[in-house]
Amino acid sequence: MELLECTLSIDDLDSFVAELGAIGETHGTTLQAFDARYVAGPHHLKRAVELADRSIARGENVARDRAVEFLLYAAGRRQIDRALEMGVDRGENRAVVLADGGAEAAALEDVRELAAFAGTASTLEALDEDVLQEFFEIPDRERAATDASLGALVRERVALLEVEK
Repeated sequence: MELLECTLSIDDLDSFVAELGAIGETHGTTLQAFDARYVAGPHHLKRAVELADRSIARGENVARDRAVEFLLYAAGRRQIDRALEMGVDRGENRAVVLADGGAEAAALEDVRELAAFAGTASTLEALDEDVLQEFFEIPDRERAATDASLGALVRERVALLEVEK
């Protein structure tokens, strides 16, 4: 798994998603773009990929598309429409593009060539704890009751998706 932290300026979301799909097919890679505000670091996405792949291997996946299954696990939700909030949208996006399998580095180089690519940026350095707590429904009282990091609590939500199936 490789990540590209960047800024995206997306005019047509459907076209952008289609371009990611075409790049993925060319390089034998699964690509998924995330709104960086909802990502609690690289370990969050790594865990989501592991669990999504396990779900696919067991035939328990919800989505037909591996990239969408990544999104479901990263969001900790089984409903695709709710998980889509974690994806990128039209306009300016602080983003993380995940590449897994195949020629990951080459695929991410091709992402850099897309018209929507506005440049690299450190999008995972400073987490917006309020956004993460709200999106993953982590109340202040839960954070006060543990010495676990916010990232660990988010990864717990991702893992709980397996239990809640």
